[in-house]
Amino acid sequence: MAGHSKWANIQHRKGRQDAKRGKVFTKLIKEITVAAKMGGGDLGANPRLRLAIEKAKGQSLPKDNIDNAIKRGTGQLEGVNYEEIRYEGYGINGAAVMVDCLTDNKVRTVAEVRHAFAKHGGNMGTDGCVAFLFKHCGQMLFAPGADEAALMDPAIEAGAEDVVTNEDGSLEVITAPNDFSAVKDALEKAGFKSEFADITMKPENEVEFIGDDAVKMQKLLDALESLDDVQEVYTTAVIEE
Repeated sequence: MAGHSKWANIQHRKGRQDAKRGKVFTKLIKEITVAAKMGGGDLGANPRLRLAIEKAKGQSLPKDNIDNAIKRGTGQLEGVNYEEIRYEGYGINGAAVMVDCLTDNKVRTVAEVRHAFAKHGGNMGTDGCVAFLFKHCGQMLFAPGADEAALMDPAIEAGAEDVVTNEDGSLEVITAPNDFSAVKDALEKAGFKSEFADITMKPENEVEFIGDDAVKMQKLLDALESLDDVQEVYTTAVIEE
C-alpha cells in the first residue's frame, strides 16, 4: 500500500479510542471481570488478566476499581454475568469488520450491532464470514527509529514469530497469543518499550480508504465502538487522516 503508514494509522485509531474516555473505564472493568472469571485472580497464571490490568493502569483506572472487578470475576463480590460474543460483517466496499462484545443481554447487543452496520452502509454477516481474513496473534509496534538488529535477537529468542520493518520505519513484532507476555517482558528487559501492545485480530491484508469512502467507513467504526457492549472492533480497512 503505497504511502501507508502503519505507525500513523495505529496512533490515529488509538487517539480516537482514547477520546472516548468515558467508555474506556467501563470496557476495562468488564474485561478484567471476565478475565478473572475465566482464568482466576492470579496474575502469574492468568496472562489475559495481567494484560487487562496493564491496560487499566495505562488508562489510570483506580486500583479499587481493578480490585473489585477481579473480586466480581472470582465470585468474591456479586456482579453482572457477562458473555463473550463476536459478530462479523462488512463495511464500505466490502471491508471486513469483526466486533467483539461482552454482554449481559445478547438480544439487545445483536440488535444494536446490526443497526449500526445497517445505518452506516454496512451489513452483518454470518459467523465465520470474515474471520479467515484475520490472524489471532500478539502484536507490538515500536516507533520509527527503533534498532531492528538489537530488537530482533531478544524477540526471536523469547518466541516471537516475526519481526517486520514497515514502510514508515516502525517495527512490528508478531507472536502467538500464548507467547505474547513472554516476548513483551523480554523486550522490555532489553530496553525496548512498545508504543502499542495487545493480543489482537490482525488483518492478513489491508485496504486503504481515502476521500468519501474513508469518511463513511470511519463513521461505521465509530458507531460500533460507541456501543456499550462492544469491547473491540477489528477491520481490514486502513483510514488515513
